[in-house]
Amino acid sequence: MRDNPTIVHIGGAKDGQDYAKRAAQSAAQDAAMATPEKALIAKQVQVAAETRLMRGIHPVAIPTPSEMATAKARVQYRDGLFHFAVTGISGSGKSSLINAFRGLRNSEAGACPTGTVETTTDICRHPDPNPKLPFVWYDVPGAGTLTQSDWLYFNSQGLFVFDCIIVLFDNRFTSVDISILTNCRRFQIPTYIVRSKADVHVRNIMLDMGHDSDCDDDDRRRSLYDLALERHVSETRETVKKNLKDAGLPDQRVYVVSHKTLVSTVRDRVLSPKTIHEVELIRDLLEEACARRCVPAS
Repeated sequence: MRDNPTIVHIGGAKDGQDYAKRAAQSAAQDAAMATPEKALIAKQVQVAAETRLMRGIHPVAIPTPSEMATAKARVQYRDGLFHFAVTGISGSGKSSLINAFRGLRNSEAGACPTGTVETTTDICRHPDPNPKLPFVWYDVPGAGTLTQSDWLYFNSQGLFVFDCIIVLFDNRFTSVDISILTNCRRFQIPTYIVRSKADVHVRNIMLDMGHDSDCDDDDRRRSLYDLALERHVSETRETVKKNLKDAGLPDQRVYVVSHKTLVSTVRDRVLSPKTIHEVELIRDLLEEACARRCVPAS
């Protein structure tokens, strides 16, 4: 069976122009070996594809069974396990979130490497350390970098094989996130939108409100914290809702979390006073995995 030509071109393309060039070369080769009628059809398909790219409409690639098998082998996909992929642009905190889900702090042995620049160049597979949880967590290279443009990201990383995808963002909800969510809908992959680094964002809002750690008493600090948290969650929800609507996607829940709070919840079973949506996120992920993998007892 011949490989899907769109996947082939996408896999090596640097950008839209490079994709169009590769597609044109392939079409020319096919036309050279085809009858005049088929050559005309190939040319028409090529022109249509190039026109769509110029308008910003990127190709939809459906992997063949052989490509699906190759992608599963690359990530060591195993039946009976539930495979979570954490995606997002470089610097959004993917590695820290995975460490927290696995009950590990960033500095501990076995934790995913973290940093202010993209530290992941290949998909990293991390089985859950809890033997009772048949989960595998995947740290996916950040999109939007020099090596991972947004429209190539989903197919080049083989995201179509995962059971669930967590779309993580920090400061801005971007076209990269929209692209991932759009493709997940095509492949019917459940998604969870998560905003990271809540502790940092809330503190910055408190500072904008006039918080002074040297002068404010506990009552004022708590009052400012509550106001800042409410503002942060509200603005996050509205931003995501607008972006989803503009992209023609249905509204969905956004989880606002801090990886520091999340790791305490998972590891120490302690509910911090600063817990936001960490517990709800863990609960919903567990329910998703159980619904799709657990078999009721007969």
